[in-house]
Order: sequence, then C-alpha cells, then structure tokens
Amino acid sequence: MTDRDDFLRWVGTELQAAERALHDGDPAPRRALWSRREPVSLLGAWYNGVGQADVNTLFTALAGRFSDCTDYRIEVLSCDVVGDAAYTAAFEHIAAAVDGERRVYTLRATQTYRREDGAWRVVHRHGDLVQQ
Repeated sequence: MTDRDDFLRWVGTELQAAERALHDGDPAPRRALWSRREPVSLLGAWYNGVGQADVNTLFTALAGRFSDCTDYRIEVLSCDVVGDAAYTAAFEHIAAAVDGERRVYTLRATQTYRREDGAWRVVHRHGDLVQQ
C-alpha cells in the first residue's frame, strides 16, 4: 500500500466521519483532525478564519447551524501526497438541516494537509457552494 492509498483511506473514513459529525452539529471530531500548529486557515462558504482561535470559533459557529445530517460523502476529484504534505480537491455531497431548514447541496472543497507525529492533519480549507 502506498502513502497515497493510506491517505485516501484516511480521507474516506476518519475525515469523512468528522465532516459528517460537524454537519450533524458536533464540531469535536473535525477539531481533532485539524493541526494544532500554525499556520492554519479556512476560507469557507460562510465564514473565514486564520489561526487557531479563529478556526476553533468558526467550527463552533458552523456546528451550531447544522443538524440532522442524513448524508455526507466526499467525492475526491484530485489528490496527491508528497512526503509529509498532501492535498485534496473534492466535491462534498451533503443532506442536512441548516438553521433548521432541510437542505441538499454540494460544496467544492480544496484542503491541504501535513503529517504530524505520524497522523494526517488539516491545515487549510477553501470551500464554496456549487451553484445548482
């Protein structure tokens, strides 16, 4: 198994589960997969944050808007692993309540990762809504 295979398995299991939990109102699993080292940044569909404090506040705010996630799936379009760095470009297909209203939508998300102490950690995310 290659580093890329291992990385994609992590994306399809741990990362996907953490994102689904966020869309069900629980920010803790996502927070656990993000780097504790600076720099970290997030340019999102609704919120932006740079640095640990901003990103943690943003996770809590996002989770407060989501509930009742019935589907969350990452569709990786492109990825690579080079040493202790990696990236994904993906569609995220989501069915959840947003501010109490049932929604089905797709996000475009590009993320970068670094391996820290043998584990993958997210260091940057850029996501936006795919216009339907």
